[in-house]
Amino acid sequence: MNRIVTEPAPETIDTLPEPAPNEAEGKVTPSMAQYIEIKAANPDCLLFYRMGDFYELFFRDAEEASRTLGIVLTKRGKHHGQDIPMCGVPVVRADEYLQRLIAAGHRVAVCEQLEDPAEARKRGSKSVVRRDVVRLVTPGTITEDNLLDTGRSNFLLAVARSKAGATSDDDARFGLAWLDISTGAFRVAETDGRRLAAEIARIDPSEIVLAEKLFDDEGLKPLWRSLKSATTPVSSAFFDGATAADRVAAYFGVSTVDGFGLFSRAELAAAAGAVAYVDKTQLGRRARLDIPVRDGGTAIMLIDAATRANLELHRTLSGDRRGSLFSAIDRCVTPAGQRLLAERLAGPLTEPASIHRRLDAVDRLIAEPVLRGRLREALAAAPDMMRPLGRLSLARGGPRDLGAIRDGLAAAAALADRLARDLAEAPDELAAARDALLAAPHDLGRLLGTALKDDLPLIRRDGHFVREGYSDQLDELRELSADSRRLIARLEADYQLETGIKSLKIRHNNVLGFFVDTTAVHGEKLMAPPLNARFIHRQTLAGAVRFTTTELSELEAKIASAGERALGLENQIFDDLATRVLTAGDAINAAAQAIAAIDVAAGFAELADREGYTRPEIDDSLDFRIAGGRHPVVEQALRAGAGDPFVANDCDLSPFAAGGAEAGRIVVVTGPNMGGKSTYLRQNALIAIMAQIGSFVPAASARLGVVDRLFSRVGAADDLARGRSTFMVEMVETAAILNQAGNRALVILDEIGRGTATFDGLSIAWAAIEHLHETNRCRSLFATHYHELTALAERLPRLANATSRVREWKGDVVFLHEIVPGAADRSYGIQVARLAGLPAAVITRAKQVLKQLEEHDRKRPAATLIDDLPLFSALKAKPVEPEVPAAPPAAPGSTEVIAALDAIAPDDLSPREALEALYRLKGVLAAARKG
Repeated sequence: MNRIVTEPAPETIDTLPEPAPNEAEGKVTPSMAQYIEIKAANPDCLLFYRMGDFYELFFRDAEEASRTLGIVLTKRGKHHGQDIPMCGVPVVRADEYLQRLIAAGHRVAVCEQLEDPAEARKRGSKSVVRRDVVRLVTPGTITEDNLLDTGRSNFLLAVARSKAGATSDDDARFGLAWLDISTGAFRVAETDGRRLAAEIARIDPSEIVLAEKLFDDEGLKPLWRSLKSATTPVSSAFFDGATAADRVAAYFGVSTVDGFGLFSRAELAAAAGAVAYVDKTQLGRRARLDIPVRDGGTAIMLIDAATRANLELHRTLSGDRRGSLFSAIDRCVTPAGQRLLAERLAGPLTEPASIHRRLDAVDRLIAEPVLRGRLREALAAAPDMMRPLGRLSLARGGPRDLGAIRDGLAAAAALADRLARDLAEAPDELAAARDALLAAPHDLGRLLGTALKDDLPLIRRDGHFVREGYSDQLDELRELSADSRRLIARLEADYQLETGIKSLKIRHNNVLGFFVDTTAVHGEKLMAPPLNARFIHRQTLAGAVRFTTTELSELEAKIASAGERALGLENQIFDDLATRVLTAGDAINAAAQAIAAIDVAAGFAELADREGYTRPEIDDSLDFRIAGGRHPVVEQALRAGAGDPFVANDCDLSPFAAGGAEAGRIVVVTGPNMGGKSTYLRQNALIAIMAQIGSFVPAASARLGVVDRLFSRVGAADDLARGRSTFMVEMVETAAILNQAGNRALVILDEIGRGTATFDGLSIAWAAIEHLHETNRCRSLFATHYHELTALAERLPRLANATSRVREWKGDVVFLHEIVPGAADRSYGIQVARLAGLPAAVITRAKQVLKQLEEHDRKRPAATLIDDLPLFSALKAKPVEPEVPAAPPAAPGSTEVIAALDAIAPDDLSPREALEALYRLKGVLAAARKG
């Protein structure tokens, strides 16, 4: 977890330079004194202190930046007799370094020069250029495109807590407010302590802001430590519930928030904390935010962080986007569409009507391939309008941001026209998008098209972004600046004609500027009446005489100022256009959201058409029937590799008559490694997610009752930083599932209990299945190598067995990747080890050991132990009361048993040898009783 502190640590305070004598004058330099003052006001940030063409860092900031960025640490002067550490980065490459610092969890205060050095010199030779912090750059408040992922929202999350009426942290109410200042999105929600971690995982914020008291809460510290987001504790005043509503209202310039909707006290406190933090980091510049909207948290599938990672929804376990579900299903052609797809993937819906609304749009675009192609062609020409709009609102925009609004509105017009002509009776989602596009400010788009050139500079101070013909005054200034040579040549010709001196020239140098140059002989003529009244002598050289004239001086002044005046006028035009854009900001943002919605629907239609996906049936039942299901990521990877086809498999977790309609089925999947068990588990979970985000699914058919929570325990990983072994991580995740899953949940578990001793693991897996069956009553897939568990199907009515088929051929094993009803009797682990390249001697010896162990196992298979153990349901019906310990009477044969026990060395026994020893002890006891 990256923690961002808001109060200076003691060691930071100690390293701040205080005014102290330097070696020469007994004073700190004026620039260093200025640095001290500004750094003291921003102790929690690395200070980027602008000095000419560099941002420089000093003292502890320099040491930290040098380590993080891998740049050279040097020194500048002395402080308290010691060298002052210093490093710097070029202003032109500042964004590159900012990105790396922010990724490392730092906050950066950007301190700019607020005046030209020439202005400072007017106040005195030792005056320092005025500087001040113009913005605080934090992970959750970035707006620059080169610092952001175009396909991912950059959320700042504020968390507030209300303990009113709560008896524990789990019962406390938490307000969540998350916003993206780069797009204006602003949402709020309320949850409880049990769902808090899953909600944060769904939002996936870049930065979390919370009150110091909440950050230091002992019960919540494990959660904050587990998060990868930067976490920023701030003053509790940011979340003051008594003033929260007024603070939010003031930000949006309204007298009350009642018109925004009905929010809880916790939600308002979180929203107030979010806008207060934005105000602090933007230093008074008001970010354009949408009105806060309550998020439908209860209508969204909850997926905890571990499940998201296990299923690789947005990124693989190695952190790559390629190979994730998002990468496999993303067919969007706009950045806004990619962000919307990512948000939908993070929070699948649980209301069938809303899901079908999305599916209807996809279905229609599949049926209209020509229209879909034209829409996608128009979408490809639509740049991102949300983030340029956000930068313009913070006065950080440039000509290309205005150009993006221009081109985006042009694309919006084309899309609206296409939908209106070719899709008169559109599904609800497409109709809503069409209406938003029709309401876009198309006249503003045409104005921007008239005003702006096609090729635009990145920075407004570079100028030359206003189209010729838009401003007569600007055109005149440009002509004066650009055509100075022609104007000078015209004046030179006039002077030659007037004086009769054909060798007269107008020249320029840095000392005299423009001047009239002629030979010494002709110079006497110009210095004589009447020409001397017009030509003013400037300089006499050995072979030439130089003059100026009133017209030439005036023309020189015009030429010198024309470029500056032209740039100033262009900036005025920029400010006027930006104001017009911001005035129409809500309509532009609505059009941008409509473009994103169309892009996602068209992308899903393209995906379904090309990959052969089908429309799922979604309802409120507990059904879960998938015919011919395929893993969307693996299928594409196989095709891109050797071109092998994916083996489709069915899955049925639906309730059936014998098991009751209010509980789903559990399927225990056995079979060899590499047989496809893990792929099978994951593909069914991914199909459920895809269906509930409104996508068609990779299956021949799918009928699914909505899943309200999805849990996954797949794979092995440790958490050494928190002192957790692989098995401990496995048990923590399993505990979360068994404690939280309800009957509408979908649970996939892979190899529970394999991280410990055989009998311990078998016992845990056994008990977990019984708990899922009797208490959670949810739909579940349970993959295991404990073949003994398959016998539970005879005792648990809603449990069924399935296995991955293999075929042995001439001593080798062929994995068919087919999941069929039944149970496996072996794991083929040695064959897999041989394929992995273990030495032949190891493989041979392993086969010998396995043969011996199997011969022992046939005498008393461990699976028969099931007859000796009561079921979990029976234990629940008749709880066992604890007994008072009492000395038991001596049993027949106890002496012989004790002697046999003394002969056993437990540490030297394998699991199977321990089992055999147990049988021998029972044999000794039985023999003693008979005797």
